[in-house]
Amino acid sequence: MNKVLIIGEHDGKTLNPATAKCVTCAASIPDSEITVAVLGSDTAAVATQAAAISGVKTVLRVDRAENQHPLAAIFAPQIVALAADYTHVFGPSTSFGKDLMPRVAALLGVAQVSDLMAVVGAFQFRRPIYAGNAIVTVAADASRKLVATVRVASYEAAATGGSGSVESKTLNVTLPSHTRYVGAKSGSTDRPDLQTAAKVVSGGRALGSADNFKILYSLADKMGAAVGASRAAVDAGYAPNEMQVGQTGKIISPEIYIAFGISGAIQHLTGIKDARTIVAINKDAEAPIFEVADVGLVADLFQVVPELEKLIG
Repeated sequence: MNKVLIIGEHDGKTLNPATAKCVTCAASIPDSEITVAVLGSDTAAVATQAAAISGVKTVLRVDRAENQHPLAAIFAPQIVALAADYTHVFGPSTSFGKDLMPRVAALLGVAQVSDLMAVVGAFQFRRPIYAGNAIVTVAADASRKLVATVRVASYEAAATGGSGSVESKTLNVTLPSHTRYVGAKSGSTDRPDLQTAAKVVSGGRALGSADNFKILYSLADKMGAAVGASRAAVDAGYAPNEMQVGQTGKIISPEIYIAFGISGAIQHLTGIKDARTIVAINKDAEAPIFEVADVGLVADLFQVVPELEKLIG
């Protein structure tokens, strides 16, 4: 039997949908038994949500005051302790997982396999390389524990309706003292998380300024969408780093992605290639993004955005 431990991502109240996508990946491993671990100071609510994911047999709660904030240096030794009886340890390829899982792999003395996008066998997977321009099949040593991140853009979230059991775990682990939580600063918004949103509105350098980006925020709020940006827009200071979509930003897979004033550099296209429907609005009819767009409109975004907002009402 292949026992898979998935590290659940959450904000203390809500389980990130990336966790359910990791479950979908794990469920395709032959003869798999899936456990989700949630670490925090009070994980009762998120543990219940994790137990309701179809395919999850057990949820492990690790509650302690030090886990109030998701610090990789604090979480990693606890995950190593939890992982003793498991063959696979998975985390999402989100900012959370990319920070945490390499530490887990290092403490276990194994090499991490990154961005699993398809399961070939229990220890064989496909993953993208060269900015997604090639796909390779990698085989891990079946005699060692496999630590990996799951490319959540490649998977649908597992359905709810499961009835996994919930267990509390107390770990006798000495935690490092060299890392501590100081604070977090982020833009206050009620918009969906960019990496898991079903709808994303994104802007490029053509918007011209941070003030002009506000028209996208208004449209996104009407649509219930997240807002992204190209690297050019971020580098120009029009949008914060956490909004960057692309090879060096966030890889996303929304149901619909609407790009305003984005030319479509290969690094950006890498981040949106798994979107179900791509809509491009650009004044340049020769912009590369039109080659991958499902719907394209050659027009001035400053005319299109207000009209769309009126139509949405």
